[in-house]
Amino acid sequence: MKKITDLQGSFELHNGVQMPYFGLGVYQSEDGREVINAVKAALNHGYRHIDTAAIYHNEEGVGTGIRESNVDRKDVFLTSKVWNNDQGYDATLKAFDASLDRLGTDYLDLYLVHWPKGEISKDTWKALERLYQEKRVRAIGVSNFLQHHLEDLLTSAEIVPMVNQMEFHPYLVQQDLIDFCNSKGIQYEAWSPLMQGNIFDLDIMKDLASKYNKTIAQIVLRWDLQKGVVTIPKSSKEKRIIANSDLFDFELSEEDVQLLDGLEKGKRFGPDPDNFAF
Repeated sequence: MKKITDLQGSFELHNGVQMPYFGLGVYQSEDGREVINAVKAALNHGYRHIDTAAIYHNEEGVGTGIRESNVDRKDVFLTSKVWNNDQGYDATLKAFDASLDRLGTDYLDLYLVHWPKGEISKDTWKALERLYQEKRVRAIGVSNFLQHHLEDLLTSAEIVPMVNQMEFHPYLVQQDLIDFCNSKGIQYEAWSPLMQGNIFDLDIMKDLASKYNKTIAQIVLRWDLQKGVVTIPKSSKEKRIIANSDLFDFELSEEDVQLLDGLEKGKRFGPDPDNFAF
């Protein structure tokens, strides 16, 4: 099992970069004060990992939040993603520059291909490889790539993706995909770890929360970490941002980890990477 220590702990990517295993997601956080305040609250509380994307339309606010926080940019692991309309070699390079401008930074810690788009994603990946080789980004990866998408990408890739960010929660474990990523040295990362709020309706989660004297969110986020999965729960409320990170004074038993693994239903709350129209 990968070592879990504290809020600023990290997992090592296959190129040696340390990626904090817990961070703040800002999907659907409104640009302006909402996202600025969320980022500031997270960083000032001890978070060191912020995840955004071009399509979230809040990169400017994220950048402002980092600058307004008490934390130096070099101490923040900052992720963004290239959107589908900007895929392709030249378009990706331009999209990357535009993200940097909006964020007000001169590099990213991680840049991801947001969705698999067939052959054009291979050209997108070539652009990410160039950005990586030019040291404009410290790590590159993908998001929403199933095993066959990864296998296809690897037929032409010179650099194996360092990260695969996937919808991940007890109803969508996809252990085979985790195992495949692990076999290639690709760090698995969770989006929508709280099942878009549906996790709070599960009796089994209520039972575990009572057993460990923790919240349901804390139980499932701790499960992510114990499975070696980086996790980035989204919240714009300071109290919840702080509560979500209170994961380091307890450990789920192996039996309870397996109990949550056993809830797998192959159920998505977000789009299917094999069938989406955007």
